[in-house]
Amino acid sequence: MSNDRARVYADAGVNISAGNAFVDRIRQYATGTRTRGVISDIGGFGGLFRPDLSGINEPVLVSSTDGVGTKLKLAFAFNKHDSVGIDLVAMSVNDILVQGANPLFFLDYFATGRLDVEIAQAVIAGVAEGCRLADCALLGGETAEMPDMYAPGEYDLAGFCVGIVDNAKLIDGSAIQVGDKIVGIASSGLHSNGFSLVRKILAESGLTAADRLPGGELSVKDTLLTPTAIYVEPVRSLLRDMNIKGMVHITGGGFYDNLPRVLPSQVEARVFFDSWPIPPVFLWLKEAGRLSWPEMFQIFNCGIGYILLVPAEQAEEIINRMPAFDLRAFVIGETAKRSGNGEQVVINF
Repeated sequence: MSNDRARVYADAGVNISAGNAFVDRIRQYATGTRTRGVISDIGGFGGLFRPDLSGINEPVLVSSTDGVGTKLKLAFAFNKHDSVGIDLVAMSVNDILVQGANPLFFLDYFATGRLDVEIAQAVIAGVAEGCRLADCALLGGETAEMPDMYAPGEYDLAGFCVGIVDNAKLIDGSAIQVGDKIVGIASSGLHSNGFSLVRKILAESGLTAADRLPGGELSVKDTLLTPTAIYVEPVRSLLRDMNIKGMVHITGGGFYDNLPRVLPSQVEARVFFDSWPIPPVFLWLKEAGRLSWPEMFQIFNCGIGYILLVPAEQAEEIINRMPAFDLRAFVIGETAKRSGNGEQVVINF
C-alpha cells in the first residue's frame, strides 16, 4: 500500500498498514482451524462454508453470540491476553451445545482504539485455540481500529457461532420428568461471568496479580484468567448413545436463572449443595465479598460449568466417562414435582 494514500488516515489515528500486517499474521490461525466445510480463505467479504448434511433429515441451524465482559479488564491489568479468546469461543459454543447442536464455524470481532499487533495476535491465537477445542472453523472476523473509542491499551471482543442439529435430535428439555438426575460437569473456574463483582472484591482485598490466591495453588492472575471450559468433545460423545433430556450452560445468572430455561413448568430442580467440592476461588470470593451462598449461586457457577438432565440409570455411566476428557462430574441433584408457582430451583444449604 502506498504510504501517501494512507498518510491522512494514519494522522487521524488509524494505521491501515498495521491492520494489513495483522491480517497476514493471523491467517495461520484460521488455517489451523480449517474443517471440511470451509471453502474460503480469510480476507474476503464473507466466509464460505458448505455444511455436510449427510445423515441429517431436517437440518436446523443454531446460533449464539456473546462477549467476554469485564473479565477483559483483568486481562488489561495483568497484561495477559492469550486466554480471553478461548473464553470468547466457549461462551457461544457451549450455548448452542445445550440444544444438541454441533458447532460449524465461528467469527470474531476485535475492536480497539489503537491496534497493537502483538496483543491482537495473542488474542486471536486464543480464539483459534478455542475453535480447535470446539472442533469448529474460525471462518473470519473483523478488526476495528477506532481512535478515542477505547482507553489506551484496551479492546473489546465479541463473536458468534453457528452450529447444526437434526430437528429430531434437538434438545429442548421437554422430555424432562420427575425423578431424572442432575449431573454437573466441573467448571475450570470462574469462566466469564460475575467479573464486575470479582474485580470489586479483588480491589478491596489488596491482593496483587502475583500473590497466591488464598486456599488455592495458583496466583491471582492465573486463577482469575483461567479460560472457560469448552464442553463440546465430551458432550458430543455422550449424545451419541445416551438419553440426554436437557442441558444447561451455567453462565450469567448462575443456577437460579439458567436451570429454569430448560425445565418444564411442572418440574423443579433440587440441587444438593454438598454433592461436589467447591473450588477455592469461590470460597475466597464468598468470604472476601461477605456473600451468602444464595448470592453466590445467583452470580457464579460455583464449580459446575455445565449440567445434564438424564434418566437416573444413566447418571453413573456419564460420570465414569468424564475422566477420559480430563473432567469430573457429579450427581448434584434430581428433579421433583414443582411446588405451586414457587422457584424452580431449590438448593438446600
